Amino acid sequence: MTTASDTMASEYLVTVNNLKKYFPIKTGIIKRATGNVKAVDGVSFKIKKGSVLGIVGESGCGKSTLGRTMLRLLNPTEGEVEYDGQNIYNLNKNEINRMRTKMQIIFQDPYSSLNPRLPVYEIVGEAMLQHNIVKSKKEMKESAIEVIKKCGLFPEQAERYPHQFSGGQRQRICIARALAVNPEFIVCDEAVSALDVSIQSQIINLLKDAQEDFGLTYLFISHDLSVVKFISDEVAVMYLGQIVEKGSKNQIFTNPLHPYTEALLSAAPTFDPAAAHNKKRIILKGDIPSPANPPKGCRFHTRCPYTAEVCREKTPDYLEINGGHYAMCHKVNGVI
Repeated sequence: MTTASDTMASEYLVTVNNLKKYFPIKTGIIKRATGNVKAVDGVSFKIKKGSVLGIVGESGCGKSTLGRTMLRLLNPTEGEVEYDGQNIYNLNKNEINRMRTKMQIIFQDPYSSLNPRLPVYEIVGEAMLQHNIVKSKKEMKESAIEVIKKCGLFPEQAERYPHQFSGGQRQRICIARALAVNPEFIVCDEAVSALDVSIQSQIINLLKDAQEDFGLTYLFISHDLSVVKFISDEVAVMYLGQIVEKGSKNQIFTNPLHPYTEALLSAAPTFDPAAAHNKKRIILKGDIPSPANPPKGCRFHTRCPYTAEVCREKTPDYLEINGGHYAMCHKVNGVI
């Protein structure tokens, strides 16, 4: 018998609870730890099956570290990540190896993430062989070529090496490699940021088509707001290791609550002259604080135009404001 709690649990593929990832700062001759870079500091969210959660924020806010820690490419300092109800940090080596077929990543730089010594069909197919999806090298090559074709490359290109491809083609190879093991969840870590605009659109359409064809769930990390708006169902805004606002795409882009989100959206370029003329540009003062020594209280208070005394002393609660729209701000929460 299926209960209401079981139905609610099965609605979400990935659940992140209070995830933290600190990198020690080591100084002196004996390299003693004297502090920590708090790259990810208490992040929580859920991703529904078959949906896309976009993560946006300035460079250095912890987006990529969050994605890699979620996949256990980096070990967490604290917190947990549940994949389909199972905490991946409690899995042993063999169990996490089997889980790799379900959770994949597309890296930001396609060239550095491809083995220059292997032809494309081996790059795409080696994981198939490792996880016993295919039984022989001949079957691996045939299956790899099929995946390569689905990603917009020609079968005759399977024998070539990464240096013989353009940037957009290399990213297609990375996508093919991720799809080859039939995953359910893919972290797209700035997957189109290094590409020309025309190539970006091709890769984004490829990712959308793959999502529809295979029922994939994405965590889409990007600093390009227009791309995130196009591909995402929900959007989370990160600042200095924390998620300061999260909501549906329409909620974030039409009714931003957090002052940082407002400033971020105001910086996005627009091609409509009328909209550009009426757009209010919000200029934030000061620099982003160091994640090794984040400000006390609200981390955004050093740059926020609405700062009050409580912002300097107390960390704001992360509260639901309206129908799945969350924000971490004293002003939004009605404290000031």
